[in-house]
Amino acid sequence: MSFPARTTFAEIELGTTLQPKFGADGLVPCITQDIATGQILMFAFMNAESLAHTLKTKKATYWSRSRNKLWVKGEESGNVQWVKELYVDCDQDVLLIKVEQSGATNASCHNGYKSCFYRQLTDLDAAAEGTSFKLDFISKPLFDPAVVYKKK
Repeated sequence: MSFPARTTFAEIELGTTLQPKFGADGLVPCITQDIATGQILMFAFMNAESLAHTLKTKKATYWSRSRNKLWVKGEESGNVQWVKELYVDCDQDVLLIKVEQSGATNASCHNGYKSCFYRQLTDLDAAAEGTSFKLDFISKPLFDPAVVYKKK
């Protein structure tokens, strides 16, 4: 599958054709959100191949920069993200997918949490002053990664 070429500024920003802007590295940022709760589950990158695979299979598929390969969410953990909606931002250089998370633990983070965003900066004012950068855990893990992810 190939995506339409980027055309005019007006068509990209106000038109009705998907024209994703992949960066020089061939990647586009993708935010993943739980369709039922609105919770942000994770952030990853897609390339043209992973976006095409996502659209074809309806399974969230990303490009793993660390492994340098396609990464179908849930291929190891069983926690699949079923894509229900896809959005682009105004200049089509960021994707937002809304998913239904499925699987035994219903988690998206490889560290065992529902969301990859499981820590919060404790004190914004102290951080602004440079006196504290403490993070608080705002949720508990749903599974033990050592059990779910086995080294091959």
